[in-house]
Amino acid sequence: MKAWSYLLLFFIMIASCSGNSSSQNLTWYNNATISDITEDPDKPDEVVRVAIGISAQVFYLSKKSPDYKALMEKATQSFKKSKTYNIGIENKTNIIKEINDIK
Repeated sequence: MKAWSYLLLFFIMIASCSGNSSSQNLTWYNNATISDITEDPDKPDEVVRVAIGISAQVFYLSKKSPDYKALMEKATQSFKKSKTYNIGIENKTNIIKEINDIK
């Protein structure tokens, strides 16, 4: 019985760790506001430049992403209305993958 308990606990731990693997590859900017949105002059058909915060760190929205429209809508709301979001940036690419409402 004790061995089964350990085995069950092991599987629960594995399932909980692997459940949200996509967000483990993201760096989060919490309570962030977008300060600028511009077309990228080097890749106008591929990405849009997005600056976050006062220090204007530059990240990108990929126009090829299936979530592009939803992400761009939230980015525009943040830029025009100073709405804050939690913004997830993919590590090593500087591409915005998630823009989430603050809970």
